[in-house]
Amino acid sequence: MSFPIVRHRRLRQSANIRSLVRETVLTVDDFIQPIFVAYGTGVKREIPSMPGVYHFSLDTLEQEVKEIVELGIKAVLLFGIPETKDAIGSSGFAEDGIVQEATRVIKKLYPDLLVVADTCLCEFTDHGHCGMVHTFERDGHICGDVLNDESLELLARTAVSQARAGADIIAPSNMMDGFVQAIRAALDENGFSHIPIMSYSVKYASAFYGPFRDAADSAPQFGDRKTYQMDPANVREALREAESDVLEGADMLMVKPALAFMDVIRLVRDQFDLPLVAYNVSGEYSMVKAAAQQGWINEQAIVTEMLLGMKRAGADMIITYFSKDMARWLREA
Repeated sequence: MSFPIVRHRRLRQSANIRSLVRETVLTVDDFIQPIFVAYGTGVKREIPSMPGVYHFSLDTLEQEVKEIVELGIKAVLLFGIPETKDAIGSSGFAEDGIVQEATRVIKKLYPDLLVVADTCLCEFTDHGHCGMVHTFERDGHICGDVLNDESLELLARTAVSQARAGADIIAPSNMMDGFVQAIRAALDENGFSHIPIMSYSVKYASAFYGPFRDAADSAPQFGDRKTYQMDPANVREALREAESDVLEGADMLMVKPALAFMDVIRLVRDQFDLPLVAYNVSGEYSMVKAAAQQGWINEQAIVTEMLLGMKRAGADMIITYFSKDMARWLREA
């Protein structure tokens, strides 16, 4: 018998052979764990749309961070829920803001744990947009335009205040034009030239963010974010966005969301020689959790396959709410 000439199954016939030739491997070093921090005392409040994810007050944060460190996770991404909001998101760049205070707590307890500070204003503005807005009434409805250049100064102030509090990495997620350059200049001018920028370079206006807006209380009060976040239909535009951030001084690039945009992750990986982050976002997390709770899927198998896909597509790091789960599963393997 002359065919088949090549027998691919030879390298699949046992678990040890499959492990030996495996091309993509997940490790605990790949993951960044998001944390939501809120004011109050004794707060550990589960987010209804994100089972297993909680709001923590500063006093309960210690136990969460201890668990993260013990699992071997090297970095956390901080989001803050303020006590008050206003039109310019001033609590976002206050020296005693919730993200700043949480950063100080974490760095005092675990100096080597990397703190990545999300740099945006949507959680802190009373209108829920990622910058300053000009509002007006049209046909009886409140409308608004997000002011790009005026927002850059506020975002730069936020980044500097986060760096001053001890953040190791600044992660601007606002998608304003020129935001990387503005933040890089402000960091450098204030003595933080050593702080890297993890830019949300390719951030789509996605329906997958729904549970996060519940978690961060950041839904826009009017309109949507389609004038500054990207159209999910566009790919070439993603390369233009990433190129702008590279030229402006970004140290790391990000694609968000990840699951429906693995083609974009691959294109950005092939085009740019910078560390690349994939954000496995809230909607992706909640869909898996909901199906697992119904007994419809094997959660561990699905999560592992999903995150492997993101890494295989080209991600060097993955921001995921499954970080702790994956760290445990990897230990048990």
